[in-house]
Amino acid sequence: MNEILELQYAMDTFYFLVCGALVMWMAAGFSMLEAGLVRSKNTTEILAKNVALFSISCVMYLVCGYAIMYGGGYFLTGIEGGETLVADALKSAAEREDGFAGGAVYSSASDFFFQVVFVATAMSIVSGAVAERMKLWAFLAFAVVMTGLIYPMEGAWTWNGADVFGMYNLGDLGFSDFAGSGIVHMAGAAAALAGVLLLGARKGKYGKNGEIKPIPGANLPLATLGTFILWMGWFGFNGGSVLKLGDIASANSVAMVFLNTNAAAAGGLIAAMIVARVMFGKTDLTMMLNGALAGLVAITAEPSTPTALQATLFGAAGGVLVVFSIVFLDKLKIDDPVGAISVHGTCGLLGLLLVPLTNGDVSFSGQLIGAATIFGWVFGASLVTWTIIKMVMGIRVNEEEEMEGLDLVDCGMEAYPEFASAK
Repeated sequence: MNEILELQYAMDTFYFLVCGALVMWMAAGFSMLEAGLVRSKNTTEILAKNVALFSISCVMYLVCGYAIMYGGGYFLTGIEGGETLVADALKSAAEREDGFAGGAVYSSASDFFFQVVFVATAMSIVSGAVAERMKLWAFLAFAVVMTGLIYPMEGAWTWNGADVFGMYNLGDLGFSDFAGSGIVHMAGAAAALAGVLLLGARKGKYGKNGEIKPIPGANLPLATLGTFILWMGWFGFNGGSVLKLGDIASANSVAMVFLNTNAAAAGGLIAAMIVARVMFGKTDLTMMLNGALAGLVAITAEPSTPTALQATLFGAAGGVLVVFSIVFLDKLKIDDPVGAISVHGTCGLLGLLLVPLTNGDVSFSGQLIGAATIFGWVFGASLVTWTIIKMVMGIRVNEEEEMEGLDLVDCGMEAYPEFASAK
């Protein structure tokens, strides 16, 4: 039995690490997607934000985030060894009639690594929504609070099962979010929305008579590459949330999660492509890209219980919804250069509400209360944080700096200097 558990420990730990690496690769996807959808004069700055926010996320979650979310920290206490975990699993197996260990058996260090890349993903969502007019250091100051406090608090109430401020328990109410449609994606969108409302729209985005002026991105090939990177990284995002691989049931669950994740992305892209063609008379590539991401977000709340056909339809629902959401937010003059609030927020809520359709242990009321809890906390705490940052150092560059571009203002260099016009 000891040899079997040691092998399971090695497999589960390795699987966790590989999935974590895939999720980490999503940081590259967000970087490329956002760099492609902003104007060339803001490319270096958006890339600087993405590499900086990933590093800040890793350090803040190490220092305090994990301790807030799960009640333990690695910064001061060190990392639990595998020998202890295997010994505990052996004890558990001895107490079971079938002689097998229940639950996942993996290194606690791998668990931390897998969790920390999720934190960075939530923060990456904010980056694109506030692009092209926010001060770099104001954004980084918010990243410290978001990854060190705001996200870990709602993570404790959901994935760790803690009571919400001691008042109610979401798990007891029938709430479930398998891989984070609400916990990660809607949370990131809520933080982004709070920032965008205080920040205001980009100069020239909306006319005096209410007309909406498109501001096209500089590099759609780069945005497409970013979408494919995110699509690939999502297999680690959802697949890793199974938590283990070392038995037949888990292996089958992982395979189904991978299948449904891919099916939902495909369904979302096709649906968004068709809706955009009907609404605009053109095949809009940016809507197609956001449709794929919307399908991925929609399936993330529960990718293990639907059939492949259901997953495709769920993804398609996300693809349809994201087009209407982007158009609606534009009419409200909520300027989101990459569509992040619609992709991750609107479709994150959709994902939560789809769970009870295939998981009988989950209730619609529980999902609604969970969604309201996540959004209410993250939006409220973020609004307070953004307001304090605005009062202390300001959050928006001035009009002259915005027109010049944040590459030179914040970073002192251009992403494409050989294409710069002569002055």
